Amino acid sequence: MSLRAEFVALASQDGANIRALCRHYGITPATAYKWLRRFQTEGLVGIVNRSTRPHFSPRRTAEESQALILALALRHPYWGARKLKAYLEQHGHSMPAASTVHAILLRQGHRSAPAASLAVGRFEHDAPN
Repeated sequence: MSLRAEFVALASQDGANIRALCRHYGITPATAYKWLRRFQTEGLVGIVNRSTRPHFSPRRTAEESQALILALALRHPYWGARKLKAYLEQHGHSMPAASTVHAILLRQGHRSAPAASLAVGRFEHDAPN
């Protein structure tokens, strides 16, 4: 039995001290009441973790724009995001910001993230001036 199910079973009993159970299980009362409410309406399925990912992203870059960016990046592998954006805009396509173009390229694996620069080696004299 999971700790959540155990908590809900104990908290659902008559005369259960919710605050004491919260302290024992290390959760906040708000979380406890949320789990209890979900358990009462949905059963054990309700106390499982839920995704916080949005169901709909209205401002997401259109699939057509992403396809244009990726096709052009394949034809010109050495062009960066700014040049890809400028070229597509010159040819009548509405494009997102260069940073978004770069994020699309990274997400699709067409570009690697910039390599971390190496730290400059320290140089110390044997004696001060």
